Amino acid sequence: MNKKKVDLKKIAGLVRQLLIELGEDPDREGLVKTPMRVAQSLTFLTSGMSQSPKQLLNQAIFHTSLNHMIILRDIEVYSMCEHHLLPFYGRCHVGYIAQGKVLGVSKIARIVNCFARRLQIQEQLTDQVAHAIMEASDAEGVGVVMECRHLCMMMRGVEKQNSCMSTSALLGSFREDPAVRQEFLNLIK
Repeated sequence: MNKKKVDLKKIAGLVRQLLIELGEDPDREGLVKTPMRVAQSLTFLTSGMSQSPKQLLNQAIFHTSLNHMIILRDIEVYSMCEHHLLPFYGRCHVGYIAQGKVLGVSKIARIVNCFARRLQIQEQLTDQVAHAIMEASDAEGVGVVMECRHLCMMMRGVEKQNSCMSTSALLGSFREDPAVRQEFLNLIK
């Protein structure tokens, strides 16, 4: 977790220099405020670097006798690929089997956002969410599936507009028990 204070003016200066290097005139009307806008956008889009899942949970862990599968589907995901600094976006499905504790439902989405707002790859993001849910809930098992579209695939390189990457991370009973895994996969369809 990075606690360094972001220097928006310095980032804006670097963006201005980048525009010049690309052959643009940063003083033309449409670009005058762009460097600061980009600095603010990048700061927001990487704000997960200064957050921790434990802080986000904020005591929203509730003791219960339930031991059922709990699933939150279709959590919107917006992140930035660390290789090209281009966005990827899609959906995340999280399931876990409670074992004496349940998480506040909005906190699951906040954990996804915490990790999504970092420069990284989808595979790592999926794994981080699964481990954070497992650690916070002491669940019997956790499953996370992400389905995302990557602008680095769509706008450049191979330019495949309809490609969608799926990743999964299965921990505990979701990995070890084929019936649990299949129930989860069936329920998120």
